[in-house]
Amino acid sequence: MPDSTVVTIERFFLEQERLHPQASGDLTQLLYDIALASKIISGYVRRAGLVDILGAASDTNVYGERQQKLDVIANDTMKQMISWTGRVCIMASEEDEVPFPIPAEFNPGKYAVLHDPLDGSSNFDFNVSIGTIFSIHRRITEAGPGRLEDCLQKGRNQVAAGYVMHGSSTVLVYTTGEGVHAFTMDPTIGEFRLINPDIRIPAVGKYYSINESYSDRWSDGYRRVVSSFKGSDGADHKKNARYIGSLVADFHRNLLAGGVFMYPADSESPQGKLRLMYEASPLAFIAEQAGGAASDGRRPVLDIQPTALHQRTPLLIGSKDDVAFVEKTIAEVDGA
Repeated sequence: MPDSTVVTIERFFLEQERLHPQASGDLTQLLYDIALASKIISGYVRRAGLVDILGAASDTNVYGERQQKLDVIANDTMKQMISWTGRVCIMASEEDEVPFPIPAEFNPGKYAVLHDPLDGSSNFDFNVSIGTIFSIHRRITEAGPGRLEDCLQKGRNQVAAGYVMHGSSTVLVYTTGEGVHAFTMDPTIGEFRLINPDIRIPAVGKYYSINESYSDRWSDGYRRVVSSFKGSDGADHKKNARYIGSLVADFHRNLLAGGVFMYPADSESPQGKLRLMYEASPLAFIAEQAGGAASDGRRPVLDIQPTALHQRTPLLIGSKDDVAFVEKTIAEVDGA
């Protein structure tokens, strides 16, 4: 007998449409386009060592970083699966210097999609979990091909955001501003199945995540924070250290178990290192929808008005009370 408890991502989307009969369905279809692209990327990831797509490509990206072969493949896959659908007006990728406006013959739609096609790809040759991050905004320009200003919107303007983690299983997590939903790929049916309809992150978590090899570059405030998490201040702030070095994997663990991920500005990267539009903002939207928080150390990430497509930012993200504790400590030690 069929399992009536199986809820595929398609069935879940249809239920969401039923609950919002006034919606056009375009956003739902766009999310399904992204899910389909993610399945294709996941297929490449799982057979990468067999078809010679491991290792570095010959090009560098806009940040001067050496691209991996899978970066290029994932970026092209996202464009190919989304650009012609009539649902988007412009796409922007961490891997491309300028946005990709949708040609008029593809009937540009009402959404702008920004994505990091394969976050953490430098870890992939070592079989470490990596991910795809996406952010969706409603366009603010008139009809026709989208423009840069459609991309440069505050995170609070996002209509949806999510990520796909390619690990021991392929997991898709997304929000449209009404809770956070998680799915895992079931290879027996070739479809994402619902595993958690409403993720809630604990207010105080078990873990802290930070690259401690950079501690000599941190401010005194961050040194105090980490010292507190190690239990050296005698207060009840002690946590276990967990750091994978793949943003999606670190964030996913802390989203489920609670904790705080920190990638502060430092003496070599005074503006921070993570990308506001492709990494920090979409994950911040998810964190807040799950009851958590995300900050650059002084203000919510979602309140930052971007001024450049590849803008960087410091990032504190995870359990709400843990993020507040980090903000309070660095304010006290480092000043405003």
